[in-house]
Amino acid sequence: MAGLTAAALGVVAFLAYQANANAPDSLARNRPGVASPEPSKAKEKKLELPARSGSGLRVVYALKDKRVWLVGEDNSVLRTYKVTPSTVDPPPGMYTVTSRSRQITGTDGVLVEHVVRFAEAEGTVIGFSAAIDGSRPDPDAAEKTGGVRSSRVDGKALWRFATVGVPVAVVK
Repeated sequence: MAGLTAAALGVVAFLAYQANANAPDSLARNRPGVASPEPSKAKEKKLELPARSGSGLRVVYALKDKRVWLVGEDNSVLRTYKVTPSTVDPPPGMYTVTSRSRQITGTDGVLVEHVVRFAEAEGTVIGFSAAIDGSRPDPDAAEKTGGVRSSRVDGKALWRFATVGVPVAVVK
């Protein structure tokens, strides 16, 4: 019995060592002897609010960066996150949130929540949403879809922030 217990403890210790050694740097920051990586200038620049995106309270959607910013009255960035774009992009410009739905089936057949609509292009309504199952699929480029997808957590934050009438700036 003691031999079996010792063997089991040895296996657990080995697996714990492997898990610790293979942990991503983002999880390793608090490990002794592991230096926190310095953020790259390129990453910092990408997280900065795009120039010429308006002022005051607004949502900013950067098409090229596939990123959204929630911006407060004082131009401070309250949140930023990556999105999966729709197949139809709105032209760069200023829009406002026109309608919202707590839950619908998207044009791609996916059940989505926290839908915040703000534009129309090529006959397709465009808005932000989050897939209920948490997936962020790459849309079929041949299918015209208007859903700019985020994670459920980010979608909920946008839902709370972007009520009808809130400006949405779309930049390249």
